[in-house]
Amino acid sequence: MSHLHIDDFSHDVARILMQAYMSFPRPGALYVEDIIGPTEVDDVGLHSSRHMACLGAMLWLAEEGLLRYQATIFQEGIEQSVLTNKAFVLLTAISELRFDNTDPSLPATVKHEKATLAEQFLQAIRAQDSVRTTAVVRYLLSRNPEPVQAEEFADLLKHDDNPHVVTEDGF
Repeated sequence: MSHLHIDDFSHDVARILMQAYMSFPRPGALYVEDIIGPTEVDDVGLHSSRHMACLGAMLWLAEEGLLRYQATIFQEGIEQSVLTNKAFVLLTAISELRFDNTDPSLPATVKHEKATLAEQFLQAIRAQDSVRTTAVVRYLLSRNPEPVQAEEFADLLKHDDNPHVVTEDGF
């Protein structure tokens, strides 16, 4: 038995985080309609349960420390939302979860970017693959930010052709 509300939640989380990521560090409004598309209100002006679930996902992400926001915009979304440091670190970290192989001929900077969790989110959204999207969301939510080790950037930094490399002594 499929739990469709969990699939919807996963899709909402992926889109919410990616929308905030694409505008980071600039705070902005996140609207439910931008995440799930237009919805109808009923005869008495109440939003659908799907609409309210998406708004609930936004608020839950904030409660869990992945988003920060200033206020709700009625039941339409949240304003002045921005990723937290925790979310930024998680999304820009190299992901062990990969669905596609990276072309080895790509420059190191591009390979590094393609290996991030944010890129895994973007690929899952583009593929419109529920299983993949749910897997990436579960992977993200199960992680805690860890200190970024300098070795993660070793392939990007070459002492001979990069004058901005920080050496062991800090200069």
